[in-house]
Amino acid sequence: MLVGMLPRLRSSTRLLRKLCGLETAAPAAPAAPAAAVRRISPADDPSSLLHPLPDLDLPPCLPDNLDRSPTRITTLPNGIRIATEDVPGPSACIGFFVDSGSVYESGETTGVSHLLEKMAFKDTKYRKHRNIINELELVGGNIGATCSREQMVYSCDMLKAYMPEAIEILIDCVRNPLFLPEEVERQLALAREEVQDLQNNPEKFIHEQLNLVGFSGALANPLIAPERALARINDKIIKKFYHENFTADRVVLAASGVDHERFLGYADFLLNDWHKGSSVEKPKSTYVGGDSRHRADSDMTHVALAFEVPGGWLQERDATIVTVIQTLMGGGGSFSSGGPGKGMHSRLYLRVLNEYHSVQSFSAFSNVFDNSGLFGIYMTTPSSFISKAVDIAIREMIAVATPGEVTEIELQRAKNSTISSVLMNLESRVIVAEDIGRQLLTYGCRKPIDHFLQCMEEITLDDIAAFARKMLSSKPTLVSWGNVNKVPPYEYVCKWLR
Repeated sequence: MLVGMLPRLRSSTRLLRKLCGLETAAPAAPAAPAAAVRRISPADDPSSLLHPLPDLDLPPCLPDNLDRSPTRITTLPNGIRIATEDVPGPSACIGFFVDSGSVYESGETTGVSHLLEKMAFKDTKYRKHRNIINELELVGGNIGATCSREQMVYSCDMLKAYMPEAIEILIDCVRNPLFLPEEVERQLALAREEVQDLQNNPEKFIHEQLNLVGFSGALANPLIAPERALARINDKIIKKFYHENFTADRVVLAASGVDHERFLGYADFLLNDWHKGSSVEKPKSTYVGGDSRHRADSDMTHVALAFEVPGGWLQERDATIVTVIQTLMGGGGSFSSGGPGKGMHSRLYLRVLNEYHSVQSFSAFSNVFDNSGLFGIYMTTPSSFISKAVDIAIREMIAVATPGEVTEIELQRAKNSTISSVLMNLESRVIVAEDIGRQLLTYGCRKPIDHFLQCMEEITLDDIAAFARKMLSSKPTLVSWGNVNKVPPYEYVCKWLR
């Protein structure tokens, strides 16, 4: 075997020596007469790509920026808003957006929104759950339902050719649910399992606790139904909440990738008799801050330190600044993959994760609502390091609020990254439909993307520092999970931030 390799090794050695100039070149062959040598320059070569190919008409290049199709909105007599944006391509997405969520719960209805999410696409007046699934699979549709504190969403994406079938199924599921007692009991059992699992999921547990601790009023209502609520909820309570909150004037039907007039024809026929409810004012909430500690047997301790985002989404410019600050601070996990766009140049990655190798994760987060919100840092470290990690988080928040600490290069990188993320997300029909629906519920209209991009471009270093100081002026919300005895006292955190 080795003998057979020798000729190849010798050949490779000679080639390497020749390339390095270490081997004497062989005698050159006699030169051909000058008249016999014909040299063709690239300019004269008919196959050269320096010139356009003959008789080939090239189409004009596309411009760098293509204008998006306008968002068209029609309000039906009963108050339902139908909004669409036509997008070229074979697929489309339809979504029902309802101005309803846990903020509208009180007393006996606590936790109902959580159950409504689980009861989505079950038996209706006209279809069994099995038939719904079969029909959607026949048209290649994908469905989903999500519940948040202020809105509920039911969506379906499919090929455009099957839009009429998809919209009829989606409307049937949202308008005509039966909430059968046996199905409610089945979903209640699943919800109980979810609540028990929540205790062992520190990240999900902490983000739920942040609202319960940080707010008083409607935003403090639990999004995940607590066990005491699950013991009380039944089909009658769910139906009552549904009929009071799922009214025509609180619904937006949004779609991307469809023709407005054609879509409106189907929607109007199927929705014009939906009842309109009485006027409802959104329940009030007040940010209060606070401390919550959950002991758990774990080598790692998880902590979230958060502050109020005053004004929420309705203060558009401030909400845009918060989005840029989150990108600017960034962060991630100790096993985050590298590469462009992965946040490796964010402040928390460079100044924390690269410096303190015992930190498992350290990242900025935000939960923004219509009139308020939370912004902070979530961290996971060994229990022996968690006290130091909280000090580092406070230091990083104060640094962003201090003029001169953030550089112009850092800010520009954060703005460019945020703009890139927004524009790439809007390439998805699902995201476009969601953006239309949520904006109509929040603002009453769909603001053009250029409006938000302009806000982002105008953000300065002074804006970043000023808004960070405004957030830090609120009382902190501190939530921890694990060996909480190692977490600094709440009073210590408040004292440092004064």
